[in-house]
Amino acid sequence: MGFNHFLYKRWKIALPIWTIICPIIGLVILALAATQDSGIFAAIMGISLISVVLAAVHHAEVVAHRVGEPYGTLILALAITVIEVSLIISIMLTEVGQDSTLARDTVFAAIMLILSGIIGMCLFVGGYKYKEQAFIKQGVSAALVTLSAISILTLVLPNYTTSEAGPIYSNSQLIFVAIISLVLYGSFVAVQTIRHRDYFLPEGGAPGDEDIHAAPPSNATALISLLLLVISLVVVVLLSKKLSPTIESIVVSLGAPKTVVGVIIAAVILLPEGLAAIRAATQNRLQTSLNLALGSALASIGLTIPAVAIVTYFAGFRVTLGIDAKSTLLLILSLFIISISFNAGKTNILQGIVLLVILATYMFISVVP
Repeated sequence: MGFNHFLYKRWKIALPIWTIICPIIGLVILALAATQDSGIFAAIMGISLISVVLAAVHHAEVVAHRVGEPYGTLILALAITVIEVSLIISIMLTEVGQDSTLARDTVFAAIMLILSGIIGMCLFVGGYKYKEQAFIKQGVSAALVTLSAISILTLVLPNYTTSEAGPIYSNSQLIFVAIISLVLYGSFVAVQTIRHRDYFLPEGGAPGDEDIHAAPPSNATALISLLLLVISLVVVVLLSKKLSPTIESIVVSLGAPKTVVGVIIAAVILLPEGLAAIRAATQNRLQTSLNLALGSALASIGLTIPAVAIVTYFAGFRVTLGIDAKSTLLLILSLFIISISFNAGKTNILQGIVLLVILATYMFISVVP
């Protein structure tokens, strides 16, 4: 408390001390990782990873609060996506010569966790507390239309092309899909931030919601948060890369499919954003929750696939993008249920329960295919 007071009095910086310390501790652990190779140290790295991810999202929220909505949720989604893309690419580069499935598994897991898990929990807790919650249909519809198109074109269509054997795009097809993914995502961002910005603005929070009415942070606080955000993202990527072999060995030793690795990576990356979305739903700010969730899903697939395409093209190895039949069914079911749920302009607890059941089915099928 004293240090926080000192920072504010001296430089007008108002940040929780843990958000400053956690990235520094993460850097220290990274420096020690080269000489440590024990299960206990791996557990310490895992704890540090989660704490740095939470710190990163806190700093992203500070910057987001400074720039306002809907730019705030866009910054948060992009921050999470940078973590995801960097981690996927760093691991892929260690598997050159193999048909990599990590990008497909992680992106698909992220979409399923967002659609059925984060949104499902938001609707559940919001419906339980407020019975019904309203949102702006046009904004959610724009996000779902874009997400449906990108998801099917990147994860399902490869199963039906014939230039390459298997669920794999040829180089020219992959580049084409990467370009249209960027076009779709860029168009959505333009609609969200410029042309129809009002579709994504919260109508207001519950009484007593301090986040809605709190004064934005100072320029000094926002700049320090931006610097710490960049440091945190670097630490998260490097820690995740160090931990990935341990995660893979644990999954293999348990006899679970390797696709579970993608689920674990996506869950760790989406944890803080999921908490932020659920917190907004408990404060009757469902629009903010949906902006976070759907924006993150769009950024995840709309930016990851182009990044993977570039790495694949220049590294000279193949990447498997097509998901199997049961995954396709779960994806289409999730998009269908959410489209119906958001058609009325209001949500209730039942829609949240249905989505959480789909999440449980996805998790069970992932472990017991």
